[in-house]
Amino acid sequence: MSCDRQLIFDVGVHRGEDSAYYLALGYRVVGFEANPALLDHCRRRFADELRDGRLTLVDGAISADADATVKFFQHSHSMLGTTNADWVQRNRDLGATECIEVPAVDFAACLQEHGVPYFVKIDIEGADRVCLDALHSTAGRPQYVSLESAKADFDALIEEFDILCELGFDRFAVVQQAGISRIEGATRLDGTRMPYAFEADTSGPFGPDVGPWLTRDQAISRYRRIFKLYRLLGDHSWARRTRLRRTILIRTGHVLRLPLPGWYDTHAMRRDS
Repeated sequence: MSCDRQLIFDVGVHRGEDSAYYLALGYRVVGFEANPALLDHCRRRFADELRDGRLTLVDGAISADADATVKFFQHSHSMLGTTNADWVQRNRDLGATECIEVPAVDFAACLQEHGVPYFVKIDIEGADRVCLDALHSTAGRPQYVSLESAKADFDALIEEFDILCELGFDRFAVVQQAGISRIEGATRLDGTRMPYAFEADTSGPFGPDVGPWLTRDQAISRYRRIFKLYRLLGDHSWARRTRLRRTILIRTGHVLRLPLPGWYDTHAMRRDS
């Protein structure tokens, strides 16, 4: 089964920041979102696209379990909603959490129903691995995928690369997410260029618009340097153990217009697609 080069899966729609971008480029989009309030927002925002079939929204949280529903932990900062109990603990100092029941979504079944997309963006706060595992059950593969890279555990990062390589991905891009909103321009489905202003909280460009494309070893070498910054300035570092230190780092980053240390997505490509 070959991928559908006109189709993108947006796994973790949020307020539609990425879906709006993919739609503007001319793609059809299947979007996945567990937060009911965000789904309602997107239904209003994309009423025309939903009506004409360019966008399909899947209601619920992607899960590897066979249960009909799953516990989803809504966070006061909507980007931090998760089904992962460990991530709930990680986010406890960042705002209030409310546990609700939402429909469980079988990602492998969605691949069978909608087809294998050209690109899969995965950003579902601690459940990205479930999507990658589901790709093992499909006959085809996307040409491109992206996921939010592990930040706290280098072994977990290596495991992500191992899974991507098992799926046949052989080139990788390490993309700093801070500053995406300052990028101008994008490549349409038909290959032409267009101006585009990225919204805040977007995952940003993909495919031919990101790079440089690296081998597995080159990408991991870059992440080794990034993890040194995580240890110095990251979420679990000494520099962020008090509110004052966190505030100083954030303000310093704003002044310098540099992420301290920021966060990264791993993009993967199959050259034989």
